[in-house]
Amino acid sequence: MKQAIIRSAIAVAVMFVASSAVRAQDATEKEILRYREMISDPMSNPGFLAVDRGEVLWKEKRGTKNVSLEGCDLGLGAGKLKGAFARLPRYFKDADKVMDLEQRLLWCMTNIQGLDTKDVIARRFSGPGKPSDMEDLVAFIGNKSSGMKIEAQLNHPKEKEMAAVGEALFFRRAGVSDFSCATCHAEGGKRIRLQNLPNLSKPGKDAQETLAGWPAYRVSLSAVRTMQHRLLDCFRQQRWPAPEYASDALTALTLYLEKQANGGEINVPSIKR
Repeated sequence: MKQAIIRSAIAVAVMFVASSAVRAQDATEKEILRYREMISDPMSNPGFLAVDRGEVLWKEKRGTKNVSLEGCDLGLGAGKLKGAFARLPRYFKDADKVMDLEQRLLWCMTNIQGLDTKDVIARRFSGPGKPSDMEDLVAFIGNKSSGMKIEAQLNHPKEKEMAAVGEALFFRRAGVSDFSCATCHAEGGKRIRLQNLPNLSKPGKDAQETLAGWPAYRVSLSAVRTMQHRLLDCFRQQRWPAPEYASDALTALTLYLEKQANGGEINVPSIKR
C-alpha cells in the first residue's frame, strides 16, 4: 500500500514538474514574441540598416565595367525589384540554370559588373568588423517584396527538376548522426531547447511563416542572416559535410521549401532569435 502511495506521489510530482516546465516555456515564448513585436517597426528593427546599405550597393558602380547592379535581371527585367524576390529561385535563360538570389547576384557581379567576387564570397556572412555586401543586398532586394505572396516557380523543366532534388535532399539521412532535414522538420509539436521546430514537410502555415521571414535580423547574432546561412547552419547541426556557398544543393533545398511555403506573405527583414 505504501509503495502504491509513493508511486502515485512520484507520478503527481513528475506531472507537476513537466506542467511547470511547459508553462515556463510558453511564458518565455510569449516574451520573445512580445520583444519581436516591439522591434518589428522599421524605425526599431536593426535589419533595416542592412536594407539601406544594400540600396547603396545596388546603385554603386563597381567592377572592371564600372556599372551598377541596376542592369541585373532578377527575373522580371533589368533593374526591376518589386516582386522579384517572391519568385526566386527560378530558371534564368542567360545562365541556363535555376538560381536563388545569392547565386544570381554573384552571376550579375561577374557578368554585368566585371567584379571579382572572391572578396564578396569571403564576406558572405558578416562578423565583427567584417560587413557583408551579400547580406545587405539580399535584405534590400527581399524587402522590395514585403507584403507580397511567395510564388514558387515550377513551370520550367529545370525548376521542376531542382525542386525534386531539394525534396530528396530534405528527406535524405546521412552524416555521423544519420540525420536529415526531416528529422527535425517533418512533424508538428517538436521543439529544440526553447525553439519550436516547424513542420516543413508539407505545404501550409508552418512553411509559409518560416520561409516568408528570411532574410532575418538574428538578435542572438546582431546581424542579418540569409536563407543560405540558415541552411548551412542546419547542415552543421546535423553533422553533415557543408555544401559550398551558393551551390546548386542549397538552391534546390530552397526551391523545395518555397514550394511548401507557396502563398506565404513575405516580411523582410523579420526578427528572429
